[in-house]
Amino acid sequence: MSGAALGMEVVVVFFLALFLLHRYGDFRKQQRMVLFGTLLAWYLCFLIVFILPLDVSTTIYNQCKVDHKDHDLANSSVTPTKSDVTSCYKPWSYIPDGILPVFWRVVYWTSQCLTWLLLPFMQSYARSGGFSITGKIKTALIENAIYYGTYLLIFGSLLIYVAVHPELHLSWYELQTIGITAANTWGLFLLVLLMGYGLVEIPRSYWNASRHGHLLIKTYFKASKLMTEKADAEENLEDVMEEVRKVSESIKYNHPLRKYIDTILRKCPLDYQEKMGRNMDDYEDFDDKQNTYPSEKSLVKLHKQVIYAVQRHNRTRVQWQILLQQAIHLEDVAKNETSSTHQFVHSFPSSEPAGWFSRYVYTPSVEWYWECLLKRWFYRLLSVVLTLFSVAVVWSECTFFSTRPVLSLFAVFIQLAERDYNYLYIEMACFITIFFLCTCVYSTVFRIRVFNYYYLASHHQTDAYSLQFSGMLFCRLTPPLCLNFLGLIHMDSAISHQKKEPTAYTSIMGSMQVLYFIANGFYIYYPMLIVILTIATYFSLGTRCLNLLGFQQFMGDNEMTSDLIDEGKELIRREKRKRQRIEDGENRRREWKERYGNPREDFTARNRSSHEMKETSYSDSVASHTRQAKYSRSGSRAERDCIELLQDAEPLDFNADSLADDALDTESTRHAGGRYLSMSSSWNRIFDDV
Repeated sequence: MSGAALGMEVVVVFFLALFLLHRYGDFRKQQRMVLFGTLLAWYLCFLIVFILPLDVSTTIYNQCKVDHKDHDLANSSVTPTKSDVTSCYKPWSYIPDGILPVFWRVVYWTSQCLTWLLLPFMQSYARSGGFSITGKIKTALIENAIYYGTYLLIFGSLLIYVAVHPELHLSWYELQTIGITAANTWGLFLLVLLMGYGLVEIPRSYWNASRHGHLLIKTYFKASKLMTEKADAEENLEDVMEEVRKVSESIKYNHPLRKYIDTILRKCPLDYQEKMGRNMDDYEDFDDKQNTYPSEKSLVKLHKQVIYAVQRHNRTRVQWQILLQQAIHLEDVAKNETSSTHQFVHSFPSSEPAGWFSRYVYTPSVEWYWECLLKRWFYRLLSVVLTLFSVAVVWSECTFFSTRPVLSLFAVFIQLAERDYNYLYIEMACFITIFFLCTCVYSTVFRIRVFNYYYLASHHQTDAYSLQFSGMLFCRLTPPLCLNFLGLIHMDSAISHQKKEPTAYTSIMGSMQVLYFIANGFYIYYPMLIVILTIATYFSLGTRCLNLLGFQQFMGDNEMTSDLIDEGKELIRREKRKRQRIEDGENRRREWKERYGNPREDFTARNRSSHEMKETSYSDSVASHTRQAKYSRSGSRAERDCIELLQDAEPLDFNADSLADDALDTESTRHAGGRYLSMSSSWNRIFDDV
């Protein structure tokens, strides 16, 4: 089994990163470079988290061998007992010497190159509106000039400081350690902020999820805010498309900049492309003397605006459909809670046929017990367990520097298992602990939103900039997170000051004693700030501050929040009525098709017979009209309903605002189409289509 666990986790972590990227990114539309960079950043960070428990168990085994070797040297004249020989055995996931240091060195430096050099460049490249690779590279270099210049300034200042002070003899190893320490210090500063929020918000979110009434009200609030954002996105898209239309009409087919216009048009939605194509006269020549044309720089800016507007519009549209489905489901849960039949009934059943899982396992009865009874208690129990974990993390963050006595709870658990060399327990305890820490930090990264510049949206709606920014954050947060975890379990000798075998991960980080004030000051006392952050998050101080600044947040005791809840409730009710009308129309069509067959074929046959009748003589036409009028007057109402059904018109949403504006358009459309028999103005041909 030597190395098998390492290889297995490498494969599993790759598919985990690929699954998350598929959920948030879009493999078909986004650039391959963006997807590859994000996948590599996520993969390396998850790999560090999953492999670190194996490093801990391997280090404990190596420490066990060192202790037994020292014991044998001290008692060489004493014959070892059987218990002394067998107490230190090799773990099943043991990784041979020399593999982990090389592995950590490759993973760490690759992730650092990504987060500090490549991903910032790729961000600017992906957001650039350039029409060529050269133009995009030029734009990315200009935007990152200040970013890279800052690195050179810091590095140059450090070299000058070392040159001025001859007493400082810094080798390449020490310079490397200073760079690693600086990067980890920056990451630890952000890590504590994100972890303090996640330690409180994750247990609270599961507790609130068990309260269906609270969750439904919050969904109404989100619906109101999302509808405002959706309307703003649609308005922004209209403005950008209007600007594209003007530019497209001014630059004709034989203009040198026309190829750039065609590139911009391909990024527009299809309906806008069709409108602009119909209104465009490409056979009109351009005249440089009479018209003023936009520059290539303005077209690059317009191209960037089009990409952003289309992405935002698609994202809000998809999010609205998802939120609408969630609101309808929560309303169904509220209705079914009082059901005496214990059968879950959906307001809008799925049109797709039920699979074997829904027919035999997740039946309506099982669904009722889960949604209305068991789910809330499961979430409450999970919230209590996560709360205990959060309390243990906060306590350990404040006491992990104490080695005598050992106050960190996670260090106590690991040391108890270390006495019996229970490697499986050690690995599981380490994995659960670091997985919880990563969940608190990474979930905050997935939740935070910086206006419209950074926002991770599921269902393939995340833009390239946000994907790469998340990769940068992961690469900067994961190394200090792992060092913080090793400090919690007293496996980092730079913090615990114990003479132990160092892990392979801490060995590549170098000795933190090069910067004494950071190793013995910042790394120990700054994590205590997490107590203040958790208290502030518990009392929602950040939410209240944002609400005071004008950013509407969900506040239960706020008048504006109540207004937004009422507005969201009305929006959901309106969407449900619209969906109900569409479903009723589909049911009526399906019912008439089952009763009368395929109405389109019958309608086509009647039109064909009508053409043949038009070619007959006048006397035959009059006689035919007489007979058909007789049969038409004696027809049943069901036949007239069937004729009306042949129109295949969508149910209309009549309201006071649109009725007056659409009346003339509707009437003219029906008359032009020739499909509404009762609206036809030609009485002498009324029976031709019967």
